[in-house]
Order: sequence, then C-alpha cells, then structure tokens
Amino acid sequence: MKTSPSPFTRRNFFKRAGGAAAAGLFFQRGSAAAGAEEKPSRPLLKLGLVTYNLARSWDIETIIKNCAEAKFEAVELLTSHAHGVEVSLSPGERKKVRARFESSPVKLASLGSAFEFHSADPQEVRRNIEGAKEYSKLAAEVGAPAIKVRPNGLQVKKGIPEEATLNQIGEALAEVGAAAAQNGIEVRVEVHGEGTSRLPNIQKILDASKSGNVFVCWNSNQSDLLDGGLKANFELVKGQIRFVHMRELYLEEYPFRQLLSLLRGAGYKGYCCAEIPESADPVRVMKYYRGLFLAYQDLI
Repeated sequence: MKTSPSPFTRRNFFKRAGGAAAAGLFFQRGSAAAGAEEKPSRPLLKLGLVTYNLARSWDIETIIKNCAEAKFEAVELLTSHAHGVEVSLSPGERKKVRARFESSPVKLASLGSAFEFHSADPQEVRRNIEGAKEYSKLAAEVGAPAIKVRPNGLQVKKGIPEEATLNQIGEALAEVGAAAAQNGIEVRVEVHGEGTSRLPNIQKILDASKSGNVFVCWNSNQSDLLDGGLKANFELVKGQIRFVHMRELYLEEYPFRQLLSLLRGAGYKGYCCAEIPESADPVRVMKYYRGLFLAYQDLI
C-alpha cells in the first residue's frame, strides 16, 4: 500500500529545504576537507621587501609601518637609501636600529651592498673586499643575519678569460666569507651581472670560493631560463639558496609560479623579497603583491 505524500504546507517546505541545505553543507565541507588533505605538505614561503626601489625613500619607521600593514614579514635594507643604515653609524645608532627591529613585527633579514669583485684593477677588488668585511660588522651590530654582495660581469672584452674572472670573484668571496663568519654573518651572492648571472657561472664562483659561508641570493633574472631552463638551474644551486629577490609577479616572461613551487618543494625556509618600482600608493601595491604571491602557491 502506497503512503500518501505529505500535504504541501509552509512548515513541510521549510523542513525539506532545511534538510537539503544541511546535506549540501555537509558535502561541501566534506569536499573542502578532502581537498585540503590532498594538498602537498610543504613549507609556506615567507614574503619580504627589498628597499630597492619601492622603499628607497622610506625611513625605518615607515618601512616597519608599511610592511606590517601589508603583512610583509621582513626587509632587506639596501645601501644608500633613506633608512640610513650604513657603516658610518655610531655604535649607539647601531644599537637603536637593532632594538627598533627587534621590537617590531618586521624582521631585518639582510643588508644589501653593491660590493663586487670582478674588476681588472686589483686595488679596486681589494677596496671592495675590505668594504664588505666592514659591512658584515655593521650587519652583526644592527641584528641582520647576512649581507648581500654581487658579481657584476666578466672581463672578456679586456682580454681576461672568463674562468680567470670567475676564480678571482670566488677567491675574493672566500676572504669575505671567512671574515663575515667571525661576525656570525652569512654572505649571499646575488645572481647578477652580464655573464656572471648565468647559474653555471654562479656555481663556478661558489666552487672557487671553497667557502662554507658563501651562499646564493636568487635574483629572478631572465638568464635563469637559459642553460637548460629554470628547473635545471634551480637544481644546480638549490642547496645553497639563502635568499630570493622577485620582480613584479605579473610579468608573464618569468615563471614565478614554477619558481615558488620549486622553492617549496626544496623546503626553502628563507624569505622571498619583492624588488619592485616605486609607487604613489605603495601599501596597496604591496597588498596586491602579497595576494598574487599567495595565489601562485594555491593558498587563496
């Protein structure tokens, strides 16, 4: 005997609708949970800022305020910018810089210099070596864990073989690395310069240094896509990457999503720092940048 259907009433309608909604919510939550479980368990990347060029005119208070508002976790202070963190600071001023960052939510991740060791002039190379040593003392006293240096090109046009310049840079870095280690400071070599920004040449420089305190600052150059492509170049130096510079994430010419995936897959624990142009609305730009940074990791 068939049971007669319940008469259509407002009470029955809302009862059935409520049951359907509850069932839908259950399956939606279940699907979301399943999706979350399927995501690979890899470390989240940390976002920071390079003061070049967005923050070049900001003092320390503005850097901290804007980074905190945009949820940037750290900053690399480049030399010659308005923050004024230079070797000319007195011991008392250095203590104040350290205390200010230590009391803030923004980490002082690095001091960025323009010291370079590729010159054909031995006296110029020596000047840069000694300058980098002093800079490592500054880093230690203001609470930065590392300094950034760079190669800035080859000297083949002057008749100097490529290998000779790469070895010269490496040998200079060995001296800088040893001195910095005594101050508890890492030396990070920016992937920079014509010819010297090719990752196989960066690896030759590191090999020539024979140093356990000289590492790589990945610089997101187009030359990363040469010599076998991004993945091949990343694999070449992945164990030595301690810092990452990133350009505008919207640039289609560079595979930033792939880079972030490689960094997470390698268990990278350092900072990925935006190195972007100045803006009349900087915090808004930083917030959009962070949103794209998260989206490229499928986190939002």
